Amino acid sequence: MSSTATVVAIVIIVLAIVAIAAVAISRHRRTEALRRRFGPEYERAVGEQHSRRAAERDLQDRERRHAELELKELDPRQRQRYAEQWERMQAHFVEEPEAATREADELVTKVMGERGYPVDDFDTRVQDLSVDHAETIGHYRDAHEINKVNERGQASTEQLRQALMHYRSLFAELLGDTGGGRPTPRHG
Repeated sequence: MSSTATVVAIVIIVLAIVAIAAVAISRHRRTEALRRRFGPEYERAVGEQHSRRAAERDLQDRERRHAELELKELDPRQRQRYAEQWERMQAHFVEEPEAATREADELVTKVMGERGYPVDDFDTRVQDLSVDHAETIGHYRDAHEINKVNERGQASTEQLRQALMHYRSLFAELLGDTGGGRPTPRHG
């Protein structure tokens, strides 16, 4: 082999190594960006998909769909009105925990719609919310599961109290109340 051919071969090998390294670095950066953005939702998506790549594609699809939504903040009057509705529903929990839990689900869904999230399908709601509310979306899933048990008349008062706490986490974020508001009452 001539020295020119050897140099060309070495250059091609080096370029291939550089290209492979660039792709690996790009994938690593994308993975880390998705992990930061989605937090625990990233690991959940990876666990549900057949591969990390498929999970990351799903999360990127969520980001694209979310970018197309026309989301808005609530104005102070809306925020106050919803906070008051939450307080009434929460006080109602002591007397009728089953009804209050259903009301909490309806109120959270109403606020989502008011903010501009599509609310027709639970799975779509979760995916759209996960982009901005990845840390609390697990609470919403848990509340929804308990509410399904409640609809069958099989939820304990403690489960219903837990559901209210879970709903409250997302509700506070949707309202812009990162402090979480008042605690959910315990019902004995």
